[in-house]
Amino acid sequence: MGLYDFTFYDLINRNAATFGDRAAWFEVDDSKTLTFSQYKEKVDSLACGLRKSGINKGDRIGVLGKNSLEYFLLYGAAAALGAIMLPINWRLSADEVGYNLNDCESKLVFVDQEFQESVEGLKDKLSTVEHYFNLGPGGGRFSDFGSLLEHRDDFEPEEVSSDDGFVIIHTAAVAGRPRGAVLSHGNVMCADMHFGYFFNLTPKDAHLNILPLFHVGGLFMVTASFHSGVVNVNMSKFDATTAVEMIEQKKISMMFTFAPILSSVLEAHEKTGKDIRSLRISAGLDTPETIEKYQKITGGRFYCMYGQTETSCVATFGAYNDRPGSAGKMLPLAEVRLVDDYERPVPAGQVGEITMKGPMIFKGYWNLPEDNEYTFRGGWHHTGDRGRFDEDGFLWYAGRKAEKELIKPGGENVYPAEVEKVVLEHPSVERTVVFGVPDPKWKEGIKAVCQLKEGESLEPKELIDFVGQRIARYKKPQYVEFVVDLPLLEDGSPDRAKVKELYGGER
Repeated sequence: MGLYDFTFYDLINRNAATFGDRAAWFEVDDSKTLTFSQYKEKVDSLACGLRKSGINKGDRIGVLGKNSLEYFLLYGAAAALGAIMLPINWRLSADEVGYNLNDCESKLVFVDQEFQESVEGLKDKLSTVEHYFNLGPGGGRFSDFGSLLEHRDDFEPEEVSSDDGFVIIHTAAVAGRPRGAVLSHGNVMCADMHFGYFFNLTPKDAHLNILPLFHVGGLFMVTASFHSGVVNVNMSKFDATTAVEMIEQKKISMMFTFAPILSSVLEAHEKTGKDIRSLRISAGLDTPETIEKYQKITGGRFYCMYGQTETSCVATFGAYNDRPGSAGKMLPLAEVRLVDDYERPVPAGQVGEITMKGPMIFKGYWNLPEDNEYTFRGGWHHTGDRGRFDEDGFLWYAGRKAEKELIKPGGENVYPAEVEKVVLEHPSVERTVVFGVPDPKWKEGIKAVCQLKEGESLEPKELIDFVGQRIARYKKPQYVEFVVDLPLLEDGSPDRAKVKELYGGER
């Protein structure tokens, strides 16, 4: 922690002194409250316990579980030690979980009770994991989390810089494999300041924490709230009725959502009559109809954005009403440039690849130097997304480049190539094209158009279940259409553009 560094652990110390006995965390499940001072005390105790368990600077700590106080304590303790958090998407299959843990050579793993059986079955494949712990007070088959909090030694933190890695979040699989995006302490601080600036956060606010802590949006909303002295009201599992009760009771003023979360909150409000007018901020991705209904009911503002894990959640940001349909404007500490295939900037009104630079850009993909060289070519982060600026500087998203085509059901990232690979493992399928289609619930759904092998027959549900048993269930198609022949290119591969033109209609 040098003269010019400021890490997440520095923030913990700063907030303990600044906000003291103010509530930092409220756990909905058991109504437990923790103050900023108490959070620091527990973080220091946990850091001592982790150090005695063999965690040193740079070691990776895997976490598989729902949002909880213990989960957030691990973020703090890792920051104090200079260790790197590896939060795992609990919706992944066991094999996918194992891949992520092995990819980053995790030293310790913390697991919720409901996921422990699947992790137990992976132990023989996890050669670098030295110890397994229960996540939270619920117990289970692994070592007790509470035992790590029993160490009361005077804690001396490690020397950690703003550029050191803080968290690795695996992105959706490109070319069949997920990539671990390394985010630094400086990335976290930058994201916090941008959210605080746009939302005008003060300690009078309250954040309803409903997005998972393995998701960049969920993590940075929690840290931005913590940074500004805002209480995080944590729900381990989203429930719309409980959410509106918390909004009324705790005067929740902000939350980050993906479809269909906000629409279900509005429906629960209408059914229960709970007062949700304190909700002055909602941000994320949703339909115009839901956004406008939310703003009418609450009088609050909805914020739209463009971003990805690699940009510390956001790259452009703005209120929905400023330019409905756009993704807002450049952040105060970001430069966004649109370029053609030859790296030449394109003028306003023309579509180009979204590239950017600034302190929110991630440190690179874990152990993938060639990918990093390509992504950061020319001194800019190349997102693989396409967009255009209008004459007033608002960004309009225009989809993924062909090399990184992406589907986003309910805010998750799914690459068609990963789903296609599994679909083609079915013995009845000859060819397939997977792509995104409009979906009334998830905003974007996954569709698989398949050509079966001669003489074979298959029901859509059979194929959907087949895929869902092999990869995370959110990646399985919601729609399957069988066709006699798929249009092909000259090289014999499916003509993706033609398939989408023929079979990609409105739902």
